[in-house]
Amino acid sequence: MLTRGEHRASRAAGLAALMAIGLALAVPIAVLLTHGESTGVTSNQGDYLIRITRFTLMQAGLSTLLSLVFAVPLARALARRPDFAGRRWLIKLFAVPLGLPPLVAALGLIEVWGRNGVANKGLGLMGAETPFSIYGLSGILLAHVFFNLPLAVRLILPALERLPPEYWKTAANLGMSGLSLFRRVEWPAMRRSAASAAGLVFMLCATSFTLVLVLGGGPAATTLEVAIYQALRFDFDPGRAVLLSLIQISMTLIVMLVLKFLGTPAEEGETKGGGTNRPDVQGGLHLLPDAVLIGLGGLFVGAPMAAVVVSGLSADLSRLLTDALFWRAAGTSLSIGISAAALSVLLAACLVRARYSAGHRPRSVPLGLLAGLSGAAGSLTLLVPPVVLGAGWFLLLGGGAGQLLAPLMVIVLINALMALPFVMRVLEPAHQNTLERNGRLAVSLGVVGRHRLSQIDIPAMLPAFATGFVFAVALSLGDLGAIALFGSDRIVTLPWLLYQKLGSYRTADAAGLALLLGAITMALMIVAEKLGTRNGSVDR
Repeated sequence: MLTRGEHRASRAAGLAALMAIGLALAVPIAVLLTHGESTGVTSNQGDYLIRITRFTLMQAGLSTLLSLVFAVPLARALARRPDFAGRRWLIKLFAVPLGLPPLVAALGLIEVWGRNGVANKGLGLMGAETPFSIYGLSGILLAHVFFNLPLAVRLILPALERLPPEYWKTAANLGMSGLSLFRRVEWPAMRRSAASAAGLVFMLCATSFTLVLVLGGGPAATTLEVAIYQALRFDFDPGRAVLLSLIQISMTLIVMLVLKFLGTPAEEGETKGGGTNRPDVQGGLHLLPDAVLIGLGGLFVGAPMAAVVVSGLSADLSRLLTDALFWRAAGTSLSIGISAAALSVLLAACLVRARYSAGHRPRSVPLGLLAGLSGAAGSLTLLVPPVVLGAGWFLLLGGGAGQLLAPLMVIVLINALMALPFVMRVLEPAHQNTLERNGRLAVSLGVVGRHRLSQIDIPAMLPAFATGFVFAVALSLGDLGAIALFGSDRIVTLPWLLYQKLGSYRTADAAGLALLLGAITMALMIVAEKLGTRNGSVDR
């Protein structure tokens, strides 16, 4: 419950946040459009743009297909075996890639699947003449499945676990098992979640940058975002970068619209409780297929992370930790992360408050528009990927050559916008609970305005603010997309330093940096999860 004055202040803060976000998105897009007006498309450019766009869509489609093809049976196996030892830890393991910096994961995949990796050595022992290539399309697909298979499993598994016990009793009475049980019971339950997961995975793969940059292996395996980076960083061809950016924005918009239709949550069936005995779950040799699936899934996800730890520990960590460049990069990364997180939390708090305030007058068209825009602001930031945003600011700043403060401010802004959807998801339920619990009492006691914010609302939401802040710092710390265009001898972050080590084939130093960066990022993610779990501020 808010007073009239608090409603006005909340809506004004929400409008200010929307204007700031709008300018942050509109300025680089306007710069791209301005440069694009004088850019003609030659036949050679047309062929190049078609090839890059086709490859972007193809690798995203194949990555999505492979992720879902493996995720569905793995989710089934986990649902069928809810009591095996280590299941809880396996589910936790599947959450790790969601917070792991892509550059760290890429190094782990190279250690396992590279020419001298464990997988290729095993294939050689089995007589395979041609080793698996981690570079090119095969490497991109492998990396995307590594990241998105666990995500898809975690999205599909709850749909199976929510099935009422009565479904299984009826299926047992009808003698259903195997394929008929999957067709009649399991697939209808998971279909909507699988469709939503497929849309999300496609979006992530279509806008993937770091993995393609590291594992693409050349012009034949280049996506739109990597092509934008190459056009500006190596060729300084603004016209080509503009055309690629406009195609990327258009494609992302279409995918987001499709995602909106696929994102409807599945309905929960009614249940009277009881057991969960399934007619298709038996012991003995019948455990073997599920055990093999679960074991392979855990090995596929866990091996690259274990490889990062092993190779990182074998590096000269003491030398890295005494290197002045490492500490300068770490300081820059933390400064960017903390600044971006603070800005993201501030914007999210204003938007959440404005959405709550405007939602109390649903028949008012202006307030309904404010509520809708405040809720959609987070998703709007996903419309323009970091490299596209960076391309616009890069052109506006003339490449950022010789500048320090302006590029740093742009990097902070881009990271803040990229973290905004996640921070809003943390803050919104906490804000709703706070107002429902304390709103009427605060008004009745006359504690309103800034006194209410400082004495009641902010202290009550402090755990949620801390969760969103730490999560945003972790996301910014491992990001390469925003720094890719502006990285230089003067602006060095940990991901940029790690990428330079990989590019100069200093793999031992890269392994040590990957371990340090991964450890810092995962520690922050664990802190954010603990804060969210303890205070109920993370939507699960």
